[in-house]
Amino acid sequence: MDPVAFNIFGLDIMWYGVLIALGVVAAMALSSYISRINGMDFEQILDIFLFAFPAAIVGARLYYVAFEFDYYRNNLQDIFNIRQGGLAFHGGLIAALLVTFIYTRVKKLSFLRVTDTVAPGIVLAQSIGRWGNFFNSEAHGGPVTKQFIQMFPEFIQKGMYIGGTFYHPTFLYESIWNLCVCVFLVFLSRKKPRKGTVIASYIGLYSLGRFFIEGLRTDSLMLGGLIRIAQLVSVAGMLICIAGLFAIYRDKLVKTRKD
Repeated sequence: MDPVAFNIFGLDIMWYGVLIALGVVAAMALSSYISRINGMDFEQILDIFLFAFPAAIVGARLYYVAFEFDYYRNNLQDIFNIRQGGLAFHGGLIAALLVTFIYTRVKKLSFLRVTDTVAPGIVLAQSIGRWGNFFNSEAHGGPVTKQFIQMFPEFIQKGMYIGGTFYHPTFLYESIWNLCVCVFLVFLSRKKPRKGTVIASYIGLYSLGRFFIEGLRTDSLMLGGLIRIAQLVSVAGMLICIAGLFAIYRDKLVKTRKD
């Protein structure tokens, strides 16, 4: 696939950047809708976005560079080149949540209410952004047979034919999974559950899908050459989800036991 979407005054505009931008626009549109459901001022969400999004980009890049430092220590100039990819989502999410937490503390807003509002938009942006990996021919899985890849549309087949070999379109698996999670989170938001339910569900469900999909990938960031970092973080995410939901609904669980 051609990673260049179009050219402006001699500057190549990459599909990776275009799709990230489209994901952000979609996320903000959905967050506006969820804001009305949650009775939040969308202007507050926009204010937080102005701080959290740049932090997410920086965090995603630093996270990636940290685990690929053997390469970057001798190519320092490449640290700032993100046009070809190299953004680790977990790093971006951690940075964005940290900035959001600080902002909500300063402005005396509810961190859980804010994150409940933006969670469906975040996972929608992830679903769209994964297609940037497709155009970069990255984030794919291991080799598959021609018979297997023929189950997918022709353009997917062509995009996953790299160097004479067909590969698992893991970007597609995650994109579809994230879209399903988004639909569920919107449905959950409309039910107006307790604060923290939506963000906890997002962390848990995204982590569940990422854990299994990551096991198919060939470009995972590794710890000690043995452990896939994303799977390790995904396990932590699922545990955080379980602990969070237990804390939120503990009184109901205790009452049910007594009854």
